[in-house]
Amino acid sequence: MLDTTTKKRIDDCRDILVGKLPDPKAQIEQITIALIYKFMDDMDKEAIELGAIAKFFSGDFEKYSWDNLFDAKVTANQMLTLYSDAIASMDKNPNIPQLFRDIFKNAYLPYRDPETLKLFLKTIGEFEYTHSEKLGDAFEYLLSVMGSQGDAGQFRTPRHIIDFLVAVVDPAKSDTILDPACGTAGFLISAFKYIMGLATITPDERRRIIANFTGYDISPDMVRLSLVNLYLHGFSDPHIWEYDTLSSEDRWNETFDVILANPPFMSPKGGIRPHKKFSISSNRSEVLFVDYIAEHLNPKGRAGIIVPEGIIFQSGTAYKDLRKMLVENHLYAVVSLPAGVFNPYSGVKTSILLMDRA
Repeated sequence: MLDTTTKKRIDDCRDILVGKLPDPKAQIEQITIALIYKFMDDMDKEAIELGAIAKFFSGDFEKYSWDNLFDAKVTANQMLTLYSDAIASMDKNPNIPQLFRDIFKNAYLPYRDPETLKLFLKTIGEFEYTHSEKLGDAFEYLLSVMGSQGDAGQFRTPRHIIDFLVAVVDPAKSDTILDPACGTAGFLISAFKYIMGLATITPDERRRIIANFTGYDISPDMVRLSLVNLYLHGFSDPHIWEYDTLSSEDRWNETFDVILANPPFMSPKGGIRPHKKFSISSNRSEVLFVDYIAEHLNPKGRAGIIVPEGIIFQSGTAYKDLRKMLVENHLYAVVSLPAGVFNPYSGVKTSILLMDRA
């Protein structure tokens, strides 16, 4: 449950940024980067208290520590220069784990108002690093305000739809789990929480379960958000890859016990240009994603995927071929969702396809 203090801090951060960054997605990216920056400094302070040395802000990066940013002798303009330089170069920091370097990849400060930055970082400074549910809930709340549809047709899936789909597919603690269009990792986190609620899980089992989760996304911004979301839910080494599921063959041979997805409905002008390994010939993203999922299930694997209802009724050759393949091999149920589930992002009527290879 998100507590009111944490919610207010998130809202305050967005209110500070909105005058410079009206796009909710840009606000979320800046809050994400700043939170991880602050948490690295918190972990350095914790290490020093335990008799160790600072790890993240050391060597050439010591000058960027949180305390140095807020040194009384540092002006707002100097703070802006320090912070801007820090986030732009942090992915080159040899002292931080690869996960953090991935989060800071291509990061930059998109505004140059020192007073806005100072007030923003002061508010970020009220957060403290922890792996408690509080921070995970705070970040999920932050992601929920992403109100505009992404360039590739991505939009947020309502939490109750995610949880319903996960419960029906029923992932087990030994299952390998993929979302091939993972966005902010909502399906992966819901599946993780579902598995953790099935029985008492030992620390060793928890580590093995976490290692079984994989996500792909074509957008580097979505990869960054999903990495942070998983990290704040206890994934110290999340397996999220910037990957074009439909056009790249690099991971074609990876198969999974469970696949969960709400892939982008939109195909770009001219269609997708897929490689030649798909069994269905099409340039429509919804057709290719369903085909991909069906072909990447292990024996006895299960899948749940949200699709535009055109998959069920369209008369084109690719749609007919896909339906024939599904009915003959994998499909065991279709759940028709009410109209308007994805408003205001999309008015497309949708359904859930449930598949297995039992």
